[in-house]
Amino acid sequence: MQILNRDVVAALFLVALTCTFFAASFTIRVTTYGTVGSYVWPRVILIALGALSILYLINSLRGIYNDDTVRPPGSPTAWLVRYRNALWCFFMYAMFLITLPYLGILLGGILFVFIVLNLMGGWGPMSLVTHAVIATGTMGSMWAIFTFGLQVILPEGQLLRFW
Repeated sequence: MQILNRDVVAALFLVALTCTFFAASFTIRVTTYGTVGSYVWPRVILIALGALSILYLINSLRGIYNDDTVRPPGSPTAWLVRYRNALWCFFMYAMFLITLPYLGILLGGILFVFIVLNLMGGWGPMSLVTHAVIATGTMGSMWAIFTFGLQVILPEGQLLRFW
């Protein structure tokens, strides 16, 4: 069993990067105008990211992500087939960013999540309903948290300005 594979190297890099960012969070200037310190949210996110990175490291050391035996041949078509899902996600995210000024964060986010879920999970009739509920629920709740809970002004888009 080969212990040092690309997943172990990637996991070690992520753990080291998270530790570096966490150490850098102690240099964030403390502000007096907030109820929560300016260093709290970066540290919370970095702790979660660090835990996921350590979990990734443990699983890669156990060999869960070992897929070297199912690698397709090295042709460009095989590369596209192998990375099809990731390429679709990047393309859809680019489309989300392009349409953000027109659709806004709420409608654009719902559409983005809905289409990505359908691209990854299929376009069946029951899947369409499930993906619509997931997209509306997650993006609607995130929009509500940021808009009403955190008082963040999010892009509303030109489409919603007409209503």
